[in-house]
Amino acid sequence: MAKFSWDAEGVSLPSFDLVTIQDWIVRVADSHNKVVGRLGYLFYDDEAMLAANRQYLGHDYYTDIITFDYSNGERISGDIMISLDTVRSNAEALGESYHRELLRVIIHGVLHLCGIDDKGPGEREIMEANEDAALALVEVGECFT
Repeated sequence: MAKFSWDAEGVSLPSFDLVTIQDWIVRVADSHNKVVGRLGYLFYDDEAMLAANRQYLGHDYYTDIITFDYSNGERISGDIMISLDTVRSNAEALGESYHRELLRVIIHGVLHLCGIDDKGPGEREIMEANEDAALALVEVGECFT
């Protein structure tokens, strides 16, 4: 059974319709033949994400998401850290709405847990296609209160 946690530190937790978003996440995982176990979403500002990126990954740069994978077989589980500052700046740079970009990042972490990578040759395009397919399954306006 899926178990979600949503927390924020140094930023306000986005005004989600949690039932809609959680149902969407479960549907996306199911479309990849995965079952959602425990997913913890943690929202931060850029400085906290930079510190986490340095501490856990040894990377000295800002990022929108860090995914910690605790999955076992078909059951996906993990902690997903998201910088709301970077999500906002990326949305502006891409000409996307903040809410759509936030949903893209939320599902990006789930797709990583489903086994989709984005660092190797051609992988970024595969990830983007899967993000687009996932976003097509939900109405952005229904996900926020």
